[in-house]
Amino acid sequence: MLSLRRPAGKAIQSILSEGGIAERFSSLSLQTLQRPTNASSILHSSSVLMSTSTPTPQSKTMSTFSRQNTRGKMSSDNNTNAGRRRGNNYPNPKLRTHAVSVLDGDYSDYTFDDNDDEIDDDDFEAGQTLYNKFGNDDKWDIKNYDSNAGGPAEELDKDELLQREREKEAYEQQKEMDDQKARWLENAKPPVRVPEIDERGRSYGKGGRKVCTARVWIYPGEGVITINRREFLDFFPRETDREMILSPFVATKTCGMFDMIVQVDGGGVTGKAGAIRHGLARALEKYNPDYRPPMKRLGYMTRDSRMVERKKIGKKKARKAPQWVRR
Repeated sequence: MLSLRRPAGKAIQSILSEGGIAERFSSLSLQTLQRPTNASSILHSSSVLMSTSTPTPQSKTMSTFSRQNTRGKMSSDNNTNAGRRRGNNYPNPKLRTHAVSVLDGDYSDYTFDDNDDEIDDDDFEAGQTLYNKFGNDDKWDIKNYDSNAGGPAEELDKDELLQREREKEAYEQQKEMDDQKARWLENAKPPVRVPEIDERGRSYGKGGRKVCTARVWIYPGEGVITINRREFLDFFPRETDREMILSPFVATKTCGMFDMIVQVDGGGVTGKAGAIRHGLARALEKYNPDYRPPMKRLGYMTRDSRMVERKKIGKKKARKAPQWVRR
């Protein structure tokens, strides 16, 4: 709705005098149809027409004319500098207001402020009634009712029984999920490692690399290493193989503190050295679990799964192809 302004008021006065219905608006003065001073006292053309008796065709013509005249004058006046200087506060014609419905529910948990003057006694009593009705209800407690044995289950209707069955199923499902989560947390914990030493004071570790398998025993000593009943320097003449085998001792800072006996089978020299290193790392972990972290960081506890790729038919090796000839 749009408010009426001075030109529209004059036009309506002329129409009322010509149409013969001025007597009906005798109580309304021309000041009532003029532009109001504030937004709260805006008088719409529809409200003026509704305050009269049964509308006539002339009154409908008057309302249509007044609205069209008001829109034209209002848009033309707002677009001018004079209209901007006067500070027109007319509502935006494109702005629409919508009704918002308040959802029904239990607002018993709302804490009222004693100093809040906006809450009247009726609202407070209504809130107390809802709290007394639903706040102290114990029907949400999960109880085991046997429908065949009688008791409280016979007094409940079908909806309440169905609701309690759903609550029971949800409770059991939640309990199962909690138990599973507890098992996951327990399994996620690192295993408790304890020393494994035989009656002779030795620790055993089995290692592998490529097709080699090494069985290693260590015990406190002076650092003597025997491999297949042969001396360490005779069995591995290359320095790289020796450094590879002794690397677990260097990582754990136990060089010269253990004697080692090794039985290795299969593969070549490099494969044997890798298998012995893997077995030695496992033997040191069995002797003292505190040696595991430094060897684990360096990768000595991991079995190297790399193998030689097999030869393919039509090729000289795994991937090497014969020389290609054009003709």
